[in-house]
Amino acid sequence: MKIITYNINGIRSALQKGFYSWLKAARPDVLCLQEIKAHESQIPVSFFEQLGYHCYWFPAEKKGYSGTAILSLSRPDKVHVGCGHQDYDFEGRVIAVELGGYYIMSVYHPSGSSGQERQDFKMKWLDFFLYYALALKKKHPKLILSGDYNICHKPIDIHDPIRNAKNSGFLPEERAWMDAFVGSGFIDAFRETDSRPHQYTWWSYRANARAKNLGWRIDYHMLSEALKGQIRRCVILSEINHSDHCPVLLEIE
Repeated sequence: MKIITYNINGIRSALQKGFYSWLKAARPDVLCLQEIKAHESQIPVSFFEQLGYHCYWFPAEKKGYSGTAILSLSRPDKVHVGCGHQDYDFEGRVIAVELGGYYIMSVYHPSGSSGQERQDFKMKWLDFFLYYALALKKKHPKLILSGDYNICHKPIDIHDPIRNAKNSGFLPEERAWMDAFVGSGFIDAFRETDSRPHQYTWWSYRANARAKNLGWRIDYHMLSEALKGQIRRCVILSEINHSDHCPVLLEIE
């Protein structure tokens, strides 16, 4: 099974940059999207249905902001929209499907880069999400949490760990949360299969950062430990360029 996570940074914008043609060629079994930035009425859903996808959207209530989605070639057994917390569901942070015994989530963790208020919001979300994920893992042992975590876990995951040490996304408390999250029984699928440095999933639009590969690895497939032996490969598709992020492919047996 091929699962791709992709912060699309606006699905309407991405469609103008060749996203549809790429999806037609890549054809993952499950596509987890973040930052769709559109309501379903603004999306040409029929395009994706023509490719055989069942489409599930969870936009933020605020127009042009946040939102998640899942596209699946197989019809899911169940679809779960939201996490049951009003503050986070207002921003469309979580959507999930149950599919053939797997529970697959598209999740968009908040960014704290715009100021202290949003950083505080992010830290509250992280506390919530840890317990939420642990509760899900008890009920669904084959748990896959794919999305934009907005955190670089370790120095190897960011191009300049020293200068970014006080920036949201690489703060000590965020990295400590990631330690706790992984330590609670989750696997970073990419690092399970690839230990190389300079592997990033997001680049600033400033200073020609992508061409210079001055990036951050903030997009993850996090798997419950029960799935460790099923990881075939996990690959960052850095050449795909419809967004300031790139897709990350997970293949599991």
